[in-house]
Amino acid sequence: MFEPWFIVLTAFGYLALLFAIAYWGDLRAERNRSVINNPAIYALSMAVYATSWTFYGSVGRAASSGIDFLPIYLGPTLVFVCWWFVLAKIIRISKTNRITSIADFIASRYGKSATLGGLVAVIAVIGIAPYISLQLKAVSTSLSVLFTQTSSVPDGGSVTAETSVIALMVTVAMAVFAILFGTRHLDPNEHHEGVVAAIAFESVVKLVAFVAVGLFVTFGLYDGFGDLFARAAARGDLGHLFRLGGEGRYGQWITLTLLSMAAIVCLPRQFHMTVVENVDESHLSRAVWLFPLYLFVMNIFVLPIAIGGLLQFPDGQADADMFVLTLPMAHRQESIALLAFIGGLSAATGMIIISTIALSTMVCNDLVMPVLLRWRAIALDKRGDLTQLILAVRRGSSLLILLLGYVFFQYIGESYALVTIGLISFAAAAQFAPALIGGLYWKGGTARGALAGLSLGFAVWIYTLLLPSFVLSGWLPGSLLESGPFGISLLKPYQLFGLQGADPITHSLFWSMLFNIGGYFAVSLATRPGVAEIVQASRFVDAFREEAPTGRSADWVGGASIGDLRALLARFVGRVRAHRAFALHARGRGLLLDPDATADAELTLFAERLLAGSIGAASARVLVESISKGAEVGIDEVLQILDETSEVIVYSQQLEAKSRELQAATEELRAANDRLQELDRLKDEFLSTVSHELRTPLTSIRSFGEILYDQPDVAPEERRRFLGIIIAESERLTRLINQLLDLARLEAGQMDWAMEAVDSEAAIRDAVAATESLAAEAGIRVEIDVAPGLPPVYADRDRLVQVIVNLTANAAKFAGGPDARISVSARSDAESLLIGVADNGPGVPSDARETVFERFRQVASGRSGRPTGSGLGLAICRQIVEHFGGRIWIDPDYADGARFCVSLPRHRQDRGPDSAESLSAAQ
Repeated sequence: MFEPWFIVLTAFGYLALLFAIAYWGDLRAERNRSVINNPAIYALSMAVYATSWTFYGSVGRAASSGIDFLPIYLGPTLVFVCWWFVLAKIIRISKTNRITSIADFIASRYGKSATLGGLVAVIAVIGIAPYISLQLKAVSTSLSVLFTQTSSVPDGGSVTAETSVIALMVTVAMAVFAILFGTRHLDPNEHHEGVVAAIAFESVVKLVAFVAVGLFVTFGLYDGFGDLFARAAARGDLGHLFRLGGEGRYGQWITLTLLSMAAIVCLPRQFHMTVVENVDESHLSRAVWLFPLYLFVMNIFVLPIAIGGLLQFPDGQADADMFVLTLPMAHRQESIALLAFIGGLSAATGMIIISTIALSTMVCNDLVMPVLLRWRAIALDKRGDLTQLILAVRRGSSLLILLLGYVFFQYIGESYALVTIGLISFAAAAQFAPALIGGLYWKGGTARGALAGLSLGFAVWIYTLLLPSFVLSGWLPGSLLESGPFGISLLKPYQLFGLQGADPITHSLFWSMLFNIGGYFAVSLATRPGVAEIVQASRFVDAFREEAPTGRSADWVGGASIGDLRALLARFVGRVRAHRAFALHARGRGLLLDPDATADAELTLFAERLLAGSIGAASARVLVESISKGAEVGIDEVLQILDETSEVIVYSQQLEAKSRELQAATEELRAANDRLQELDRLKDEFLSTVSHELRTPLTSIRSFGEILYDQPDVAPEERRRFLGIIIAESERLTRLINQLLDLARLEAGQMDWAMEAVDSEAAIRDAVAATESLAAEAGIRVEIDVAPGLPPVYADRDRLVQVIVNLTANAAKFAGGPDARISVSARSDAESLLIGVADNGPGVPSDARETVFERFRQVASGRSGRPTGSGLGLAICRQIVEHFGGRIWIDPDYADGARFCVSLPRHRQDRGPDSAESLSAAQ
């Protein structure tokens, strides 16, 4: 038998080979000669699913339960063969949105929620730590078996201090590997080609090693499958290995199948290899049969090895988990035993490497960076290049995650068999399934619902599976399992609420999924999603309805300069990569990248997605919003606002129908329904008015534009007149769009305010001067009566001017008669400033003096006899005035027309002037 030093040297020599393969793969990628752009490599990389649990643990489970090991591989096969379209949809969404992890995926679906992404990351780290410990235990135990060097009956392979130290060295080596090849640099388009190549190689090694042991046992020790199974049948105590039936076994099959179906999608390492590392969507069409074929070949010899081990070592003389090693060793087949050890090492290290990369990405993007970006004390927003900081966070996370797995292995891992440890982690990963699958096919799922479901399911998992592991390890008293906390039998972790007869995994899965799914749907149905959630739900659920991303963020109502966006991206992905990415995008769209120009929605979304590839969607959204400012919107955005209004009306109609069915609605509910019906009518009037307002200038612009295009010889004077009309009509469109945007920002609390002491007299005179030309064209005289020495007021000067301009322009619509006039006056007292704008028109009916300040409400013009404008000007005025702490009303005692009064406080109010909350309170 080989000396221990030779075995250790071989192990680390194999790890060195992995380093070389990874380096070679990265080197070819840098030369644009990718080795992973191949469907076979893609399918082999997904075989990271076959860990040391498969290599060792499946044999151990088969030795005790027979074919009960199959559901762990039946679930993934069903997903790839029958539900491959789910994987295809996830891949499409992830490529479009530059998803970097399962935490990023779930957070993005639910409005790019940083809280939700952080919770997923926490669950993943805690849930996968036992799985990492499983790999370390397998490595340590297999080394113990080889070190015994006993010819007849090798030792069961108990973990020793010596093998624990070697396991620690393997942990450190894997940390170095993950750091070198998983976090070499930040690139939002990066694929870890060296890592994927190494994992594909490992998949081949472990398959060859396991099949070699299987062939040795089946055809070397026995005369084929028939002879092996006949000998097992001759022993009465092994007959149960071939039967599916038995108490509780059908339930276990269902449990394990469901767990493995969820795991093949939700395990962080599987999501990373299947989704994040996918370089071509078409590769999935080959993987849907190659990956199940791999699992089939891998499992052909599981039962034969288990039976061979039971025949060779009766009465538990050897650990069934280690039959793959002990059978060759017992028959002096040192080479096969060493090959089996390398195969097991491949299975363990592959899982450790990918899990570490996936988890460190989540920890960085969804836990650490959101905290650092919001921590004002360190002022990250004032620092330059942050790529090294992000890389340091990921590298530190890799090391800490592996040390956490090692600690679990040292203090808890010995209490469980390999399969049991793996199932604990499977149950944790399964908690992601409701939010993930629900988010793919149900638009009604909300961030609060996903947060509630995940929190409840994770809490139940901790109580029913993780907590008992501490009891079995001696860290907590055994009475917790025997009689429940404080002697409450209904709270026994293995018999929660009196449920008996189920194995611990089935028991935990039942209760955790009940609370998870129940919380997800109940809270989602009870809450309404925000605008960002609605937009993201549509993008995810309808992912296949568009061939490519639209390039427009429907929920994005701000903009930033191109220079600011490029500088922001350079800080997180590097200056060279940022400039190259912007240049390629601009070339594809024919854009000129003027640093001072405002980026359009498509460029902003492009930058956000590039940033998301490095720090996650939630953090990327926060950063892009932090440099945004108000921006004009186009017709598409106007229609988006109208669509949201329509959604409110649909909701009101649903409430009305329910109130009729229940026949027990309160008076308040009926009043609310009446109000919503009124909004429905107002919306129809608004749509009619806005459609007319949009259609008229658009028709003029198109008509005169066609004349100029079709008749190039038009006289210069006529051409100048046509162009003047086009410019005037364009300005009319801009005014309407800006009014819609202002009102939307005011009501959402997103308006930027510059509150300061304002010279009130100068502001009033500037506003009147801005409208004098409009009044003069209509033959209207403007009178100003401003008291001398007006005191300043605390306000936003531009918004104050906007209010007076709106009121003056509104008065110009109604002033009439041969002596048409508008009067603007201003007075002050010790506490406030009073501004009045009056006209000599027909006045405002008494029943409309309050409702005229509501959105979409219009009064017929004195000159045209029909409503004019959009009905938004007075609503905007009221929002602004109330934000200043003042009020606006119509003077009921003014008899010569209409007089609008504005009262503003002279001093700063208690509310924070720049606070979104203060605006909401004022409303």
